[in-house]
Formats: sequence, structure tokens, C-alpha cells
Amino acid sequence: MFKTRIYIGLGITCMTLAITSCKTPALVTRTENRNVPVTYNTGQDTLNTGKVNWREFFTDPHLSALIDTALGNNQELNISLQEIQVAQNEIRARTGEYLPFVGLQAGAGIDKVGRYTRSGAIEESTEIRPGHNFPNPLPDFLLSANASWQVDIWNKLHNAKRAAAIRYLSSIEGKNFTVTNLVAEIANSYYELLGLDSQLDIVKRNIDIQTNALSIVRLEKESAKVTELAVRRFEAQVLRTQSLQFDIQQRITETENHINFLVGRFPQPVQRSTQDFNTRIPEVMHAGIPTQLLQNRPDIRRAERELEAAKLDVQVARANFLPSLDLSAAVGFNSYKPTLLLTPESFLYSLIGGFTRPLINRNSIKAMYYSANAKQIQAVYNYERTILNAYIEVANQIANINNLQRSYDLKARQVDALIQSTNISNTLFKSARADYMEVLLTQRDALESRFDLVETKVQQLNAMVNTYRALGGGWK
Repeated sequence: MFKTRIYIGLGITCMTLAITSCKTPALVTRTENRNVPVTYNTGQDTLNTGKVNWREFFTDPHLSALIDTALGNNQELNISLQEIQVAQNEIRARTGEYLPFVGLQAGAGIDKVGRYTRSGAIEESTEIRPGHNFPNPLPDFLLSANASWQVDIWNKLHNAKRAAAIRYLSSIEGKNFTVTNLVAEIANSYYELLGLDSQLDIVKRNIDIQTNALSIVRLEKESAKVTELAVRRFEAQVLRTQSLQFDIQQRITETENHINFLVGRFPQPVQRSTQDFNTRIPEVMHAGIPTQLLQNRPDIRRAERELEAAKLDVQVARANFLPSLDLSAAVGFNSYKPTLLLTPESFLYSLIGGFTRPLINRNSIKAMYYSANAKQIQAVYNYERTILNAYIEVANQIANINNLQRSYDLKARQVDALIQSTNISNTLFKSARADYMEVLLTQRDALESRFDLVETKVQQLNAMVNTYRALGGGWK
């Protein structure tokens, strides 16, 4: 009776531990916020430039050729493609985990039992039919097929596979985001290169103008109308402009090599348009509505995929608290003689199934569960941050386009005014009605204003490209 009570108590204790071990710890969760403002404060037109294919958006044939080459040769993009392959192989690995594992086993061995051991004494005293005594040492030959299978009763393995599949889709979105940034970076560098070409042309023309002015000043000095100081100041101005030419040429070389790096080739001249840079008109940009960013921007789509996978990881970690069902089976032949290996008497089979559930020291499982939940919360914050960043990028670029247009108009008027003042100062200087310093300062201001105008044009084109990228364009 006493033993019966002990067994009943142990049974109740084991049942209690088993039930309590299936309970999962409470978690602090967070639900992602998918809400975005209705508009960018520029209307509710649903026309979105980000949906336009990059071949239609960039009409310059030289720029299109560079982008097309980069999409095949860029190393960073090719690295992203390999990451997609890694993610695809992860799906295959996860798929194989919830399928039965089957293997073939063949083996041979020999066992010598001491006579004065327990096993030896039993064999010695065992009566065996004449002619059927066990040999000593005892050979052992085995040929069998083994199978093991963890039954996925809680969808733990299927959820792991689904998480791997979602991360595969996330890697594709990562590749698309790389394409978007690559297209934008090449376009920005290309327009910067055109701007540098325009500035170099301006410098060369100014060198001619200033050299001609220096010749006039020297003639004026010979006729004693000006002093040697005026000649030296004009000469210094020419030398300053000439040195500026080589600075621009160096920047052109570096920009060309940066484009060559993005295209995935060694340094070589970059073919580009010879069109007057100042006549280039940026494309009219249509921002659409903010909700379109959720579908157009690859980085938002990638963050969303990562969030879905993180949620599944929590479910996988939670399943570790639940019992698991493992099945194993074997069938084959086992004999101590090779000649008897394939006989019916040597045939064997086994089938084993059992539930396992950790009862004590579950700290490792809890740690994995808490970590998976923390990563899920991280994914929520990352998703919300990505949406916020995308909205701000578009809003900034829309404002930038409007402000740059106003700035360019004013600077164009400034350039016209300074060019006229340069002509006037030269005329007045020839008639001795203006000081040579007025001529020098006017020429310097005119050169700087034309440089500023070109830089503003580059900023306009870059703002157009950055808006296209911010809207999610370039990867389709």
C-alpha cells in the first residue's frame, strides 16, 4: 500500500511538471503602426513618377547605357544576387527538416568476451544445440535501413520554413533596393560630370577673356595710362583662373572613375552628352500619395518581410516549450556469419516512438524565446522607422525641387546682370572712366556666379533623381 501511494505521488508530480512546462512565459509585444499621412501637403494626385521604368525616366542614351552596364557588372549588386541564392538554399534546408531522414547502414565488428566475466559465464552455461555454439571471438555483420522523423505536430518546422521563405523574398527586395540606389548614384554622378564639363568650359572661356584683358592692360601701361600694379593684378587673376582649370580636371577624373567603379570596370573615359548643360530641364515629378510608398519602396517591403519572418520566429521559439514527437524505425539483417546475413532468421526490424518534453532547467529555451520576441520588436521599430524615413525623404526632395527652381531663376538673373556689368566695366576702363580693380572684381563675381548657376543646375537634376529614388523608382 505504501509503495502504491509513492507511485501515485510520483505520477501526480510528473503530470504537474509536464502541464506546467507547457506554459509559455508572458511577453511584452508591440504592434506595428502602418499609418502614414494622407498627402505630402502638395495635393492628392495619385500619379506617381516612381512607377515609371528607369529607361523611360532617363532619356539620355549615354546615361542609359551606363546604367544598363552597371546592372550586369556592379559588384555590390552581384553580391546581393548571391544573398538571394543563400536565402533560397535556406528554404531547401528548412524543407528537409520536417521530412523523414532515411539512411542505409552497413557495418562489421568483432567482440571477444572474457570467460570469467558475467557475459562469458552466461555463454558458458547456456545450452546450445550441437553445432550451433557462438564463436569466440564473435563477429557481427549488419545491413539495415534506418529512418527518423520528428513529427511537426505544433508547426514548428513548417513555421521555420515559412520564415526562411519570407526572408528569401526579403533578400529580393534588398536586391531591388540596391538597384534603386545604384541607378540613382550613377545618374547623380553623371549629372555632376556634365556640370564639371560645363564649369571647365566656362573657365577656359574666362581664361581667354582675362588673357585678352591682360594684353590690353599691358598696352595701357606702355602708354602710361596704368601702372605696373594693374598689370600684376590682371596677371595674378589669369594665373588663378588657370589653376582653377586643373582643379576641375582632377574632379572630372575622380567623377569618371567613380562612375567606372559603379559600372564595374577599370578607369576609362566616360561617354557623355555634349548638349548645353544649362538647357537641360529637370523632369516634372509627381509624388502621388504617401500610401503608395508601402508598395513602391523596396526598403519598406524588405522591412515588412523581415517583420513577418520575426513573428514566425517567435512561434518557432514558443513551440520549444511544447512536447515533441520523435519516431524512428529500422529494418535489415544482422548475423554473426556473412553466409547467414540474408537469411530469414537474420531479419530484424524496430519501430520506436516517444514524446519528449524538458521539465527542468529551461533557461536556454526561455532565452531563445525572449530573444526572438526582442528581435520581433526590433523589426517593428525598423519597419516604422523605414516608413517614416521614406516619407521624410520624399517631402524633403519635393521642397528641394521647388526651392532650387526659385534659386536658379534668381541666379540666372544675377549672371545676366554680372555679364552686362563686365562688359560695361571693360568699356569704362578703356575710356579711363573706371578703375582696374572694378574690372577685376566684376570679372571674378561673374565667374563665381556662373559657377554657382551650374552647381544649382546640378542640384536641380540631383533633386529630380533623388525624388525618383525616394518614390521607389529605378528597380522595376
